[in-house]
Amino acid sequence: MPAFIVLVLDQLSKWWIRTSPEWQNTTIIDGWLQFYFTKNPGMAMGIDILSTPAISVVAILAVTGILIYILRNIEEANMGYLICMGLVLGGAFGNIADRLFMAIIMDYGGVLEGHVVDFIYFSLQINDWTVFPYIFNVADVAISCSIITLLIFNKRFFVHHDVEVEKDESALNELEETDKPPSSLDNKL
Repeated sequence: MPAFIVLVLDQLSKWWIRTSPEWQNTTIIDGWLQFYFTKNPGMAMGIDILSTPAISVVAILAVTGILIYILRNIEEANMGYLICMGLVLGGAFGNIADRLFMAIIMDYGGVLEGHVVDFIYFSLQINDWTVFPYIFNVADVAISCSIITLLIFNKRFFVHHDVEVEKDESALNELEETDKPPSSLDNKL
């Protein structure tokens, strides 16, 4: 459910910014926040080391791997983990949807050639230095917030089997040793 909510919010917000020219370069909070419509052909934070189709294929493969991992471990996962991973998947699906279809929708290419729509820009500057010079979208917010949450609360969200098994085995060994009858050497004394 979190994945679906993020995907819908992301795609609606991108549709809104694309179809509302009056909002495409607008100051929301003076000196802090702007909407600045842009199309990102590269990866996160403007990294552009591969072609757009190659990035699209890598993104699809990565999300497929994440989805397989989640499905294989879903029985052991707790609700916090599942919500965070739902946010990651929803955000990833939102950006992949742009890569698959945006070039066709905006008439500049084909499948896998789409650029990701970004528009949220924190414009805070200290002297000549922009504090956070990146432009992002709702999908990026969902991915970033869930990863930060997973890092902060990883001990609550991840099941640690090795520690539990070792504790159970050592407790069982102690119990077995206390239940053993005294050895024959002890009886002679």
